[in-house]
Amino acid sequence: MVDWNLAVATATRLVRPGPEVSRDEARAIVAELRRHAKASEEHVRGFTRMGDDVVHDTPVLVVDRPGWVRANVAGFREILKPLLDKMQERRGNTAGGAVLGAVGGKVTGVELGMLLSFLSSRVLGQYETFAPATRDLPAGAPTGSGNGGGRLLLVAPNIVHVERELDVQPHDFRLWVCLHEETHRTQFTAVPWLRDHLEGEIQSFLGETEVDPMTVLERIREAAQSLSGSRPDTEEDDGGRSLVEIVQTPAQREILGRLTAVMSLLEGHADFVMDGVGPAVVPSVAEIREKFQQRRAKGASRLDLALRKLLGLDAKLKQYKDGERFVRAVVGEVGMDGFNRVWTSPNTLPTKAEIAKPADWVARVHRKAES
Repeated sequence: MVDWNLAVATATRLVRPGPEVSRDEARAIVAELRRHAKASEEHVRGFTRMGDDVVHDTPVLVVDRPGWVRANVAGFREILKPLLDKMQERRGNTAGGAVLGAVGGKVTGVELGMLLSFLSSRVLGQYETFAPATRDLPAGAPTGSGNGGGRLLLVAPNIVHVERELDVQPHDFRLWVCLHEETHRTQFTAVPWLRDHLEGEIQSFLGETEVDPMTVLERIREAAQSLSGSRPDTEEDDGGRSLVEIVQTPAQREILGRLTAVMSLLEGHADFVMDGVGPAVVPSVAEIREKFQQRRAKGASRLDLALRKLLGLDAKLKQYKDGERFVRAVVGEVGMDGFNRVWTSPNTLPTKAEIAKPADWVARVHRKAES
């Protein structure tokens, strides 16, 4: 269904070159990022009061853009395997299915490669939650995953590119980025059920995917017409949603609402932590945050903005803002220990509505428990 090797080859061929650095500079940058990642563990644990009794067995990998691509292809293969197996079985029972699979797999591989090449120059760091075990990695992928299956990726050329673009102090910026990503690692290592819960939601979402190719193509065609403005107005306005959202069933939209709430929580919590820790260990944190926010708001070229909208990346940026406001409001009302009740079970995670109205979460989780 997907030619994964072709996806990697396409992305690697199209990926933009990173900023120019000497070999000695590159070694120094990698070493500094590793030191910052290690130092961030203590800073994040002390601020969040999470994971003091947990031993991190998830590795930190400093990668370049092709390395990020290979790592994410490995993750895609892992999380999408049940869906692709189902689609493969469905296609194998149709006339000409083998030929369609071979051709379609290459087309999909090229498309995925193009998408990954676009994203590979924009990601500063990533906690790869669903990294496969080392023995299951494809050739050339960065190795190393802990017992929990995760690993922390820091994309060195992107970090250097942004720090130069913003004209900020490199040491401070690199530590600031590591604080954000280390928060994600702490979230998943200190909350044992979180990974399985998130994977279950994703698999439920994928399980609702319509595997009939003609049905999927029809939904994509309707989505494209909606985005181009050539589709007649309907009772439901698709204009405000991304292509990713439009090609969903009603059941998938319900699941997506829960996933959006969780991702808003995780991203907002990471932003809150890196800014909370920042003043004590990152002297120029105020300057970095101001310039970084201006960069987010300003965006890029019209093509870049169009791609962000199409892929739903604008929604991800909104998650940072909404999630950070939720965390800040809850911590302000019930303190850090009170906020940490959010990690008790899936039932104490905020809903999408509660992300927008933190007082409702406090009322449900705290006041109900106290009554």
